[in-house]
Amino acid sequence: MNTLDHLYEPHLTIRKFSILPGKEWFPGPSDWSLVQVETGVGYWLTGSMSVDLEAGAVLLVSATARGHIRASQLNNMTVHSFNVMPSRLTGLVTLNEQDFLKNAASQTDLAFQVFAAGSPTACQMKGLRASRNGNGLLFRLSLLQLFVEIIDKKLEQAPPSQDSGDARERLRAFLATAPPDVLAEMSFDELARITRCTPRHLSRIFFEQMGVSFSDKRAEIRLGRACDLLATSKSKVVEVAFESGYKSLSLFNQMFIRRFGISPGKWRQRYRTNGESRRSGTARREVEKIVRAE
Repeated sequence: MNTLDHLYEPHLTIRKFSILPGKEWFPGPSDWSLVQVETGVGYWLTGSMSVDLEAGAVLLVSATARGHIRASQLNNMTVHSFNVMPSRLTGLVTLNEQDFLKNAASQTDLAFQVFAAGSPTACQMKGLRASRNGNGLLFRLSLLQLFVEIIDKKLEQAPPSQDSGDARERLRAFLATAPPDVLAEMSFDELARITRCTPRHLSRIFFEQMGVSFSDKRAEIRLGRACDLLATSKSKVVEVAFESGYKSLSLFNQMFIRRFGISPGKWRQRYRTNGESRRSGTARREVEKIVRAE
């Protein structure tokens, strides 16, 4: 199957799912999912582990947890779920925070957590579900706040960046605070001036920090932004090119096709259905793999 055939899923939007007795439901391939049981009882199953889920309980799970919910044989289950994809929060979540959340998704104490029905987390999510403004900006920010509050202590434990005289530390401090959009618009020479080091040294320490070259990272951010705009907006392709940091439409088309094997226009046709865009975390990760592999 073509790795780009996955359709996009909604982001920071609560959806309702029904699970028949004895049947299974998978949270989906998104980076993170927060799920609350409304009615019925069931189990969270992963490997040899089984955890009881009562009505009102909340489950935080990452895509790497590789588990599913199974309804009891005695009842239907109704669950409400929303997805959080840090890579889609460009401008709000820094590169270091995105990397931390990506690593946290593979940690046992973070990748899977259950909160009892009477816990503050469960009560807060129940209150959000009852909100009448389920599509507004403040509502989406409230969902994001709920997610961040759960992992906030772990975020605080992430290694702090120190602004010392060393170029490596200056680069680390910059990457910890600068939104990805800033990096996407910056030239390599500008970053060298900020970190006060030679281009050769910067090239080496940037790769140490990010695992990819500066040009590859900037292309990843720009093309990721372009994919979002193509799937979620009605902007013309030439407008998407300019908004993504490309001053030439022909160059944008060339870079897009080289990395994805498909033109921007065909990408839009594939990932938009009836005017609505949907996105999966798996598709996003596959896009990033293709960009890095270039």
